[in-house]
Amino acid sequence: MNASSQEPVRVIVLWFPDWPLRAALGPGADEPAAILHANRVIAGNAAARAQGVRIGQRRREAQGLLPALRILPADPARDERAFLPVLRLIEAQAPGAQLLRPGLALLRARGVARFHGGETEAAHALHALLAASGHPEVRIGIADGPFTAELAARGADPVLVVDAGASAAFLAPLPVQALQDPEVAGLLTRLGVHTLGELAALGAARLRERFGEHGARLHALAAGADSRPVVPRPPDPELAAEVEFETPLGQSDQIAFAVRQSADAVLLALGRAALVCTEVRIDLTDDDEQVTSRTWLHPTCFEASDLVDRVRWQLESLASSATGDADEAHRFRGIVGVRIVPIAVDDAAHHQPGLFGSGTDERLHHAVSRVQTLLGHEGVVTAVVAGGRLLSDRQQLTPWGERAVPARPADQPWPGQLPDPLPAEVFVPARPIAVCASDGSPITVDARGLLSAPPATVDSCAVRSWAGPWPVRDRRGDPAGALRGERLQLVDAQDRAWLVLHVAGTAAERWLAEGRYH
Repeated sequence: MNASSQEPVRVIVLWFPDWPLRAALGPGADEPAAILHANRVIAGNAAARAQGVRIGQRRREAQGLLPALRILPADPARDERAFLPVLRLIEAQAPGAQLLRPGLALLRARGVARFHGGETEAAHALHALLAASGHPEVRIGIADGPFTAELAARGADPVLVVDAGASAAFLAPLPVQALQDPEVAGLLTRLGVHTLGELAALGAARLRERFGEHGARLHALAAGADSRPVVPRPPDPELAAEVEFETPLGQSDQIAFAVRQSADAVLLALGRAALVCTEVRIDLTDDDEQVTSRTWLHPTCFEASDLVDRVRWQLESLASSATGDADEAHRFRGIVGVRIVPIAVDDAAHHQPGLFGSGTDERLHHAVSRVQTLLGHEGVVTAVVAGGRLLSDRQQLTPWGERAVPARPADQPWPGQLPDPLPAEVFVPARPIAVCASDGSPITVDARGLLSAPPATVDSCAVRSWAGPWPVRDRRGDPAGALRGERLQLVDAQDRAWLVLHVAGTAAERWLAEGRYH
């Protein structure tokens, strides 16, 4: 059956305004406060908003409006920890709640509405329960689909029910900023489309033609056809396992052998709950009661041998970082306890082997893991794009199976960084290369960033086309070590595309090859 022909799913959204501030300050705090990330306001309480503090403002602007504003750092983990008791309270009244983000929960309306004799009655019962438990600020919206229900919750005081089939009419007068897509909303506003009703009137075909499938999705939201499924949060069984040693152990092989039974216990508990583990945290406690934690990912799901391998690799990494000697990688301070904690789980039915054997991804993982076992934890790495101005800064290598967390966020502004597409091959370090004029003399760049002559050869090969130069300035916080240069993109007669950098301010000007396109 077509998704469009199915009846919309009625959902309940519970919204707790200013939750990050409530999680950080606790209930009852009324001083003006705001949470900042990347030097911009991402949340503020009512006292701060009354003085003009708004989301998106820079720190200096917010403090200029309100010098007494209390500034707090963003901490998503703190927000989620504080919200989990509230989520359990909701689940006690209506099982199957889904956490959208800290301060925002979702559940199907059908079951709880039947129990209380109607959707409005169910919403008021939930509100009374939460208010009695110290959360009178909760706002509840009920509608066809999560998108409409969330907007209803944000406009509720304290409960707003959008009748079945009335989503389009409810959404029509709302601004396009409600889509929470600033780039598209800004473009639509410049084109004269200011409300969701005007956006829906454009038609799905026109939006798909302009924005692709993302545009079609935005049109469906604006028209009230939100079909995102509600995925209940699974219960929280006790899945962690811990082993303690009476005598501190100092060799990785001893500890890996001792934790094998604990790894089996974790997988057995997961199996009973029909779950598999895709992300795990391993905590090591030494004889000084210091805990070293590390989170590991798996592209499919962990087996007991995988968990034991991760324990051993973490121990060897701990040893090498403490001694700095690769020959002592199996010795370290005594370990008195190991704890294995599943962080992310999935339905076991999603990981059953196929009728004709394992899939390509799983075979690839087993092969790579085998190589990693032979070469060591850092013997197999994957690349992730980080932030930075030079290509060598933007390439970050992460051992296979670890969470790829860029040291410098790639989504932050980096003036002078190379736009996409990035070269497929990056030279680390950048290697010297000859960029010459038609008479064979090296090309130089003057103080104004102008080339002494058009590029004729690169790497002793004729240049077919070129673009640039573009200036690169990188002080790295040290004026004495400032980098000043100009980039060029060149295509030679062998159809090789080069990204080269002219470096100035050194003893002798030179050209360096940063990368090569394929």
